[in-house]
Amino acid sequence: MSGVEFAAGWVSGAAGLILGHPIDTVKVRLQTQAGYRNILDCVVKTYRHETFRGFFKGMSFPLLTVAAVNSVMFGVYSNALFYLSGTPLLDRHSNPPSYLHIFMAGGISGIAQALVLAPVDLVKVRLQNQTHIHGSKAVQPRYRGPVHCSACILREEGFRGLFRGGMALILRDTPTLAAYFTTYTALCRGMTTEGQEPGPVAVLVAGGFAGTVSWALATPMDVVKARLQMDGVKRVEYRGIVDCFLTSFRREGARVFLRGLSLNSLRAFPVNAVTFLTYENLLKLLC
Repeated sequence: MSGVEFAAGWVSGAAGLILGHPIDTVKVRLQTQAGYRNILDCVVKTYRHETFRGFFKGMSFPLLTVAAVNSVMFGVYSNALFYLSGTPLLDRHSNPPSYLHIFMAGGISGIAQALVLAPVDLVKVRLQNQTHIHGSKAVQPRYRGPVHCSACILREEGFRGLFRGGMALILRDTPTLAAYFTTYTALCRGMTTEGQEPGPVAVLVAGGFAGTVSWALATPMDVVKARLQMDGVKRVEYRGIVDCFLTSFRREGARVFLRGLSLNSLRAFPVNAVTFLTYENLLKLLC
């Protein structure tokens, strides 16, 4: 994993994170809390009680660690692709690897990303779900920030608590990143002359649609993952992934697994379009 990929992954990931975090906060609350009628109701209540700061809760920790998470995702993908096909990342347009190799490399990167992402995502989700009124001294938030949140989880739930929902994260990211990189490559190839590098428009469109497709696939397991992550705050309700899935289905029906789908799709297109455009241009600039 080269320093170039690390730098490109950091900057591109940060750009996408800042752009999409407010939407992600609304999505997480809809998936884990029962007090909102719909998207608009969640947005209005969040702004009314917490001001604009409420939409950016939990962002600092992912922003600081996005370098590691994104460099692992892109770095493992490029190295896995090279191992499987013998094609270096920068030569993938002139010497295109097979879709099977791209799909497999994407899946491998999903496993690696989930292992690094699990504690970061857990802290983010816990902080996003704090809905105390901004400026109120009557009700103090459970967690004062990402460091305090991490310390509380370690103290109350042990080291394993930092990886609560980790298996659901692996099950979410493995197939979705496989689809992510495959969709991106297929669209880039379809909009580009054979042997040429895709232009900015092709990268934006392909990256946006790749993000939308992957998040459409990810949403059901994303709901299960978020609920398992919040399970340790008050009491343990779910015995595992299957129990969470069955309990949620029994109480709320099949539609519960589509919660956040529209928000995921809305967020995914611009975030991933910007991520891929930034990443591709940084690779050209730094190599």
